[in-house]
Amino acid sequence: MAIKKYKPTTPSRRFMTGLSFDEITATEPYKPLTTYFKATAGRNSAGRVSVRHKGAGHKKLYRIIDFKFTDKLDIPARVETIEYDPYRSGFIALVCYVDGERRYVLAHKDMQVGDTIITAATAKPIAGNRMEIGNIPTGIVVYNVEMIVGQGATAIRSAGSSATVISQEGEYTQLKMPSGEIRLVHKKCYATVGTVSNIDWNQITIGKAGRSRWMGIRPTVLGSSMNPVDHPHGWGEGHQSLGQRKGPKTPQGKLARGIKTRNRKYTDRWILRTRSGKLMW
Repeated sequence: MAIKKYKPTTPSRRFMTGLSFDEITATEPYKPLTTYFKATAGRNSAGRVSVRHKGAGHKKLYRIIDFKFTDKLDIPARVETIEYDPYRSGFIALVCYVDGERRYVLAHKDMQVGDTIITAATAKPIAGNRMEIGNIPTGIVVYNVEMIVGQGATAIRSAGSSATVISQEGEYTQLKMPSGEIRLVHKKCYATVGTVSNIDWNQITIGKAGRSRWMGIRPTVLGSSMNPVDHPHGWGEGHQSLGQRKGPKTPQGKLARGIKTRNRKYTDRWILRTRSGKLMW
């Protein structure tokens, strides 16, 4: 997809870029597969801010995406439209199965209207087909990966991302994740062949703060500009040094740099090599 540039009619327009949306074939979603989520503005049930920098933004409908496919095994489907989804970075496709049912799926980068896709344990390893990862040849890139058998696709779903099948050993497949991490995935888990659509998404320049507000992102304020009650870096006239002997801290008072934050130790046994290159086994 091409990146669109704008005439520099204002200072913010000078460096702003956007998507041309050449691949999009429909402007309105398929209404039976949409629902509405009430905006929370980053607040919990007590009304207090639990996630900072969220709020407002344009109204949007949620498209119900099929990430399981378990009840549509061996049933071919034809791509009817390629659509934009405000809740995700990649594009989605409306497919119609031969039994007449329509569903939304995550589109790959080369998907076009009229393509035929299928979900089967031993389908052909061509882009768009979904199959057991144990039956995918090594060297093939995949997305929409299921990490736990029967759970549905939970990984490799953002725009332009893909994982590579490295090897098939025993009852597990070695998968190289976009981060560089090498992970074991059970061969009975399903994955879709290809790369997620909208590969130019990471090249977009927002250009101005207002465009972030349209997307529901509120401003981020320096801790040193706050009061001491609001942040450990707060108080002082003008820009002062942080005054923290052990280094900068988070708003909650924890050290912000050099501290390990990963707590999912139970997944260590599935990781062969970390994203930093450290061998786990």
